[in-house]
Amino acid sequence: MPDDQVVARHKALCQEILRHNRLYHRLDAPEISDAEYDQLFRELLAIEEQYPQLATPDSPSQQVGAEPVEKFSPIRHAQPMLSLRNVRNDAELRDFDHSLRTTFLARESELEYCLELKLDGLAVELTYRDGRLLQASTRGDGITGEEISENIRTIAGLPKQLQGDYPDLVDIRGEVFFDLDDFRRLNQRQSEAGLKPFANPRNAAAGSLRQLDAAVTAERPLRIFCYGIGRLEGAQPETQFGLLEAMARWGLPVNLEQTRVVRGVDAVARRYAEILDSRDNLPYEIDGMVIKINDLALQHEVGELSRSPRWAIAYKFPPRQAETVVETIGLQVGRTGAITPVAHLRPVSISGVTVSRASLHNWDEIKRLDLRIGDRVIVERAGDVIPDVVRVLKDQRRGNETTCPEPTLCPECGQPVIRREEEVVPRCGNSHCPARTLERIRHFVSRKAMDIDGLGEKQIAQLIELGKVEDVADLYLLRKEDLFELERMGETLAAKLLQAIDASRTRPLSRLLFGLGIRHVGEHTARVLARRYPDLDSLAAATVDDLKAIHEIGDKVAESLIDFFTDPCQLALLDKLRRAGVHPEAEATVQQDGPLNGKTLVITGSLESMSRKQAEARVEQLGGRAAGSVSRKTDYLVAGPGAGSKLARAEQLGIEILDEETFLRLIGEEKS
Repeated sequence: MPDDQVVARHKALCQEILRHNRLYHRLDAPEISDAEYDQLFRELLAIEEQYPQLATPDSPSQQVGAEPVEKFSPIRHAQPMLSLRNVRNDAELRDFDHSLRTTFLARESELEYCLELKLDGLAVELTYRDGRLLQASTRGDGITGEEISENIRTIAGLPKQLQGDYPDLVDIRGEVFFDLDDFRRLNQRQSEAGLKPFANPRNAAAGSLRQLDAAVTAERPLRIFCYGIGRLEGAQPETQFGLLEAMARWGLPVNLEQTRVVRGVDAVARRYAEILDSRDNLPYEIDGMVIKINDLALQHEVGELSRSPRWAIAYKFPPRQAETVVETIGLQVGRTGAITPVAHLRPVSISGVTVSRASLHNWDEIKRLDLRIGDRVIVERAGDVIPDVVRVLKDQRRGNETTCPEPTLCPECGQPVIRREEEVVPRCGNSHCPARTLERIRHFVSRKAMDIDGLGEKQIAQLIELGKVEDVADLYLLRKEDLFELERMGETLAAKLLQAIDASRTRPLSRLLFGLGIRHVGEHTARVLARRYPDLDSLAAATVDDLKAIHEIGDKVAESLIDFFTDPCQLALLDKLRRAGVHPEAEATVQQDGPLNGKTLVITGSLESMSRKQAEARVEQLGGRAAGSVSRKTDYLVAGPGAGSKLARAEQLGIEILDEETFLRLIGEEKS
């Protein structure tokens, strides 16, 4: 029997792990690293292995994830979504292989394994009936997940309709994630908007999928790789790799390129070493390798534990952490004037990469960490080139550490800074600050704005230093002779760059609005505004009330737009752009007297005459609002084949339900 000390430690571990589960799975706000969590969990398992009577059903060892968040509709998985056990070294890997062969399969011959990358994202389940995407949910607690159907449909590359010889019904399991470049850009936008950056790509993916407004999710370039199935009605492949190939034939995104089939544990160890060496060359974050018995019949024979399968494990990578010293704290100035602190570190090697800087995000984060110059800290590379400071080693302080006060003057131009009460970052108020100019031009020429290929940070910095550009309008006044003064700029490159600049003069209005860097106006908001106003002049003439009358335009955005279009400097810039030949193309605008003016519609199921995105765009062009979820404010539900929980919700609330033909008559179109 365990003594009182062991029981007390077990209870404390359970409480601590459950708290961290809630922070990680429900709130997307972890306080400790994966490595620290795994250490706690392993200690819990060790105690329960010695004293099995402590492994009660309410122990974290018997549970998966955390219960669903109340704001989402619950979806019960037809088959539980289990978690994977971890191994962290070669000895544990070989114990896993030996146990499978001798204990569960009674064989000495080598097993064939399917090896997949373990992405650091959010696990989801997608239900396809008759090839159509019916609904989607998060893992939740493994039994019940959160419905995220509308949000999952915004992911580019995920089919709404399967291809080829697909099964009648299948539950697809996948991992939603961010490419690292997209994650960095998202965090840059968060910082510039005065919002807290995401801690890592996994948090960003989870936060993006758990938006109540699918339009916010649509603005974020999420990706997904599918890796397995739950329920399946139809013929099942014989192997795990065969299943991945089948899913790829159905049109689902599958990471076949990085998947290997090997025989024997030695080959598994060699592949793990290969991935560990090459992980930094991948465009996304991984935290290990998943090892599965390849033969699906053998998987079934081996079976499952309460929270994990016996036939698969995750071979986790060593933590990307190191101990070092904060030598000083520097300041960076963004395009909106946001001033963010960066820790300059004593150089240290993390996963084979020497790092000397770490992100601190803002002064609230510095206060939370109680960070001081001279502190010894733990830094972690978690999905970004610049690591994060995850913990201060306060017990190693020597008394000579110093605090870093929030700046009162801009470090680049020396002008006073402003910090609004509702924001977490101070800002330089000087619109001519050279650091702001550089970041503004970088944003203006970026792919999702004016898309001027060939203008990178180095070229922009040189143009500013040479006095060739002071603002974005000056780009359109550049001559070939000006470009020849740049390093490594010859005749051919100069001609290509001028051609790219010229091509950007007629980009759509939404691209220009986004490129101008108006505070709180992201890609999606820019598109909303461009659909309502045909040109800059009509938008500039709008009042606060006009803007707030547009769905998705709130107080902050409206006030920011008014500030922008009443600022003499910005008006002068817009006039300069016009005189330089920048004339954005008008986009399809909303009909103020359209048949759906003021109405809220929800579209569910599949339509034959158009895609859901096309239908939602048509609703908005006719003055209506295309919502992602059914509520008492919904006027119509347009229901096509495959309509699920939204149809039931609409019937429960007594909302008028339209079939496709009735919807088309309402918008003045005929079914083709």
